[in-house]
Amino acid sequence: MAQTSTTLSGERTHKPDITGTDIGFNATGAVYKITSTSTDLSGFSVRDLITVSNSTSNNSTFTVKEVTDANNLVVEEIVTSEDPDGSTIVTLDHTGFVTDKVKGDGYFSQPDGVHTVVYRVLNRQDSVDDFNGTVKMQGSLATDPTEDDYFDIADTTFTSDLSTKIASFNFTGNYVWVRAKVETTNGTSNGAMITSILYNN
Repeated sequence: MAQTSTTLSGERTHKPDITGTDIGFNATGAVYKITSTSTDLSGFSVRDLITVSNSTSNNSTFTVKEVTDANNLVVEEIVTSEDPDGSTIVTLDHTGFVTDKVKGDGYFSQPDGVHTVVYRVLNRQDSVDDFNGTVKMQGSLATDPTEDDYFDIADTTFTSDLSTKIASFNFTGNYVWVRAKVETTNGTSNGAMITSILYNN
């Protein structure tokens, strides 16, 4: 089979924190939501990673599955139902994202399983607008994976040194699906993150 090249991600920026005293959490059957009554949550996108702090029962990181409207985010992970008390300020910190999944060599039953990925990150070397964080590849052997089915692929992690802008990795494995995961510790006003992620198999 001929080699294929796929753009896993174009340019993505870090988004400012969202805070509110009206942010709550709702679990109805197998649907899990982060909600608000007036705070606008629509700045987040599908597959964004949101780290919650200062809640009673949901201080964890969640993956956005669907942006229903300005006041409802459906997430992949389980939340505990929790109503806002109107005074406690809950913070939603944009701590990265995962890309769409793409077919790995295992999907095509290819025996070599050779893959290449190139990360391009935004580092202006000014200690203000530089990407702080990691980029890594994840794989799954499941045909219809959930978040729990993904695992980190060894020797594909790039950790920002605030100067390197391009990093490439080769990895081998018969993964059915692969994706990239970006995690950042950027401050709320630092938008620097990813320029592109390119994948070949």
